[in-house]
Amino acid sequence: MSDDDPQERDPPALVCYRCGATAAFPDRQRCDCGEPLWFDASGRAGAFDWPDSKPAAGNRTGIGRYADLLPSEIAQRVEGVDGVAAAAGDTPLVRAARLDDAAGCTLWLKDERANPTGSFKDRGSAVGAAWVAGENAESGASAGVEKSTAAETVPSHAESGDSAWLGTVSHGNMAVSVAANAAGVGANALVLVPADIAPERLAAIAAYDPEVLCVAGDYGALYRETVESDTPVAFVNSDSPLRVAGQKTTALEICEAFARGDGAGGPEPPVPDAIVLPVSSGGHASAAWKALRELENAGLLGADDSEESSAPSRPRLYLVQAAACDPIARASRDGADEVTPLTDPGETVAYSIANPDPPSGTRALAAARETGGAVVSVPDEEILDAKDLLATEAGFAVEPSSATALAGIRTLSESGAIGSEEHAVAVLTGRGFGVAEGQPEQAGVETVALADVRDRLREIV
Repeated sequence: MSDDDPQERDPPALVCYRCGATAAFPDRQRCDCGEPLWFDASGRAGAFDWPDSKPAAGNRTGIGRYADLLPSEIAQRVEGVDGVAAAAGDTPLVRAARLDDAAGCTLWLKDERANPTGSFKDRGSAVGAAWVAGENAESGASAGVEKSTAAETVPSHAESGDSAWLGTVSHGNMAVSVAANAAGVGANALVLVPADIAPERLAAIAAYDPEVLCVAGDYGALYRETVESDTPVAFVNSDSPLRVAGQKTTALEICEAFARGDGAGGPEPPVPDAIVLPVSSGGHASAAWKALRELENAGLLGADDSEESSAPSRPRLYLVQAAACDPIARASRDGADEVTPLTDPGETVAYSIANPDPPSGTRALAAARETGGAVVSVPDEEILDAKDLLATEAGFAVEPSSATALAGIRTLSESGAIGSEEHAVAVLTGRGFGVAEGQPEQAGVETVALADVRDRLREIV
């Protein structure tokens, strides 16, 4: 058999950023030390270089453009996916000179609203969709395809004659994204939402016809329930290895655009001084850090200006939370090494990032510190002011959670953390919810108690 024969492939390897322990994907998502795992692409990263050509029709585009930074089996599936998953990524990076004075620096905007369902979540969902599409093919759901030994490591619903399952725990952008991307590859989608979800959010999710379960009880505990579940559902929650693998392409695209001088509004330096993201679970921040680590491994970035390397120094990562719910920022201010869940979170307009117990909070904190950045929080009035500035001065209508990036940059500039001559990229993570006229209601959605979730999942799939 050739090296490409699926029966000779080793399962993709996972590694813990903190203790270095390894595991085989998809056997688990978290390390025994308690921290989340991500794919080990260190061997492939060492040989990585920017693709020879710019993103364009006929070239590798979207998340597949960086498939060489994925384990080989994941890479093959990502490169072979079509439909909506193939449209994720390649979002614009533009100058916003009219906001420079307000931002206190040279401002760039990474417009993640341009993803198919309107948020950066499509990047991770696309990798998840590519994985389950491969499961369908290798388990015989596609006619004439022989099931592989690798596929047998994941029990698949396709074995009973149906498509594989892609799932998530979300009541927002990620739920819509997973449902859409699953539909695009012919997979089943399972979305777990809180029992008190707003009707307009439920309607937006229902448009893609996923299986929806409303869960009564501690919604935050659902993350652990799904990670520890033994059901044959590929859960791509906020910081799962598949999701992080896709979401690191945000930072990869930013760095490639600066390296090529491709940003709309150049000239620019070969690398931004700072990348600023809203942070909730810590998954996107972790993904950005992973991207920078892999580019350092490839020799395309240096760790700092003093390093004996011709590569430009890496960007600093700054993460922003809403002041009403800011467990990672609190840990940063307190000098703590680990993030402690909040017992007293407040209400915030940045509802989408209000996570009192972020599963990758400690990893996100490490990302900011290790790159020379920081984690800050901003009050609602500053978030809303930034949202208004983005719309009225730059023409970008975003949800409040996205606007926290600009609000954070203003805070960081005022403190001197970002200099007036520095180039900072604000990642506008999404446009928020808009329910189209005539969008279907989701009638008769089942509600299940948290304690019964695992049993109900087994019954569904």
